[in-house]
Amino acid sequence: MIGRFITLEGGEGAGKSTQARRLAGTLQTHRIPCLVTREPGGSPGAEEIRKLLVHGEPGRWDAMTELLLLFAARADHVVRTIRPALTAGRFVVCDRFTDSSYAYQGAGRDIPRETIRRIESVVLEDFKPDMTLILDLPVEIGLGRAHARGAAETRFENFDVAFHERLRQAFLDIAKRSPDRCTVIDATKGEDDVAQAIWDAVSRRFGL
Repeated sequence: MIGRFITLEGGEGAGKSTQARRLAGTLQTHRIPCLVTREPGGSPGAEEIRKLLVHGEPGRWDAMTELLLLFAARADHVVRTIRPALTAGRFVVCDRFTDSSYAYQGAGRDIPRETIRRIESVVLEDFKPDMTLILDLPVEIGLGRAHARGAAETRFENFDVAFHERLRQAFLDIAKRSPDRCTVIDATKGEDDVAQAIWDAVSRRFGL
């Protein structure tokens, strides 16, 4: 079995964490070994950095500091978790990856795309997901879901609505830039329907 790297992207409240777990469960029912992970986080060091990023007020970090913290966490995550799993022939399903930096710190916080690309090139070289599923839904629905779940990690949720609108458009733009890698999933549907759409897309892509 060849390891494959699948990422789920989208705005707040899109259901990425739930769908990552469900996709992993479906892969395992097909006897495909799978690891579920997340960003920021996914390794002990990256989880420590996560605590700095997801708590506190929106203005806690300037945009560049935030971006560098994220890539520091990502570097550790890739080295300690993602690459070893892929080398062992496992599928890796990750809740967020580098596309989120282009959306959140790029479109959301005005860091030029080329700046992010340069940092990405240094940290990751040419390492990218084999497939990215972008869960799309209107901002007001996503934020409503996010606030309803009552999670403690609310720093990004608390940015203004205009910020979240920029995120949504950024993810759709990423899908247009990379149509061979990205598939947009309608996340307004029920959890089961979204899970089925994701499995249909993944099974087609990898011939499962």
